[in-house]
Amino acid sequence: MIHIAVVGLGNISGKHLHGLLLFPERCKIVALCDIYPEKAESAKEKYGLKEARVFDDHIKMLSSELKIDLVHICTPPSTHAEIAINAMNAGVNVLVEKPMAPGLKECDEMLEAEKRNGVVLSCISQNRFRNPVWRLKKLVDSGLAGKILAAHADSLWYRGHCYYDLWWRGTWEKEGGGPTLNHAVHQIDILNWIKGELPEEVTSLLANVAHDNSEVEDLSFSAFKYADGTAAEVTASVVHHGEGQSIVLQCEKARIAAPWSIVADVTQDNGFPVPGGNAVLEKELNEYYDKIEPLVYEEHDGEIDDVLTALEKGTRPLISGEDGKRTVELITAMYKAGFEKRTVMMPITPEDGYYTANGLMRHAPHFYEKNASIENFSYTNIIPTGDMGRSK
Repeated sequence: MIHIAVVGLGNISGKHLHGLLLFPERCKIVALCDIYPEKAESAKEKYGLKEARVFDDHIKMLSSELKIDLVHICTPPSTHAEIAINAMNAGVNVLVEKPMAPGLKECDEMLEAEKRNGVVLSCISQNRFRNPVWRLKKLVDSGLAGKILAAHADSLWYRGHCYYDLWWRGTWEKEGGGPTLNHAVHQIDILNWIKGELPEEVTSLLANVAHDNSEVEDLSFSAFKYADGTAAEVTASVVHHGEGQSIVLQCEKARIAAPWSIVADVTQDNGFPVPGGNAVLEKELNEYYDKIEPLVYEEHDGEIDDVLTALEKGTRPLISGEDGKRTVELITAMYKAGFEKRTVMMPITPEDGYYTANGLMRHAPHFYEKNASIENFSYTNIIPTGDMGRSK
């Protein structure tokens, strides 16, 4: 039985609590911790966690006599590294919400703590555990569509003006950035996973077009170039009505995507596409896609199942701390390119002025000043986590 503590009982914690409660024979929630203990008490009552102890400080929790095997960190990004490192120094495994940390130095310190203490560090990237994305990765690995030539990732969300009224949102210090960091993190992780490498060159444009109560961007466009000459682009937004998240891969033989779609063109002698395309290949790709074994659990549920399995079997989870760092590194390069209005080269090394969160903040423009805030929202509202296509 794996004993679980959840630190941070804001909106996203519900996804963690729901997922953990799917596996009562494998894990038990023994502690809930929040600087606002009434939020922890509310979650305790809502989820029927009668035996869970409530703490208002994670140090108190870790210093108690309570047996804790795994800590889920669901706090604002600026606190991830401190809580994770303290937990790992106490010999506790960690599953931390995205982004892993606002800065690469913090990511490296977290990885060092994992290694030093012989524990497991994993980072949430639940979209890998959506069946359309899972199957897309399997299809790419099959080689049936050929080499990826270009990738297009849309992280399109709508967040009203009041979204940034919350005290920690919309600040470089506490949130670490806007949708480039906190929303597109999912699509960027998927690109890194599918491509299997980071790009060499990064170019970005950043803007704040609709949220004058936020220092950070609410819209960005980025382009990447890889060592093999292929390219990718990412749009990150919290101003898009209708929302929509997708990964589109233009491959040598076909275009494949999540949500699932496929088009396979073939050329005429004059270079123009044949009407109707390559129906034979489209049929083959559709059949291969449909035969891929679907995931039993998706999104947070799927990642929690994976982490529990890793701890039970002494293996590594699908999403490691190294994966979390790679995503932060690419996002850091996107910010550097946008701030400096030029193409930047990767990797971001410890000598780089953007290696630390403080270094990034020193360079960051304030699109607007955040002059007022509120402590908490009502937590009765629906919190959407996106749609990469229906499970199939």
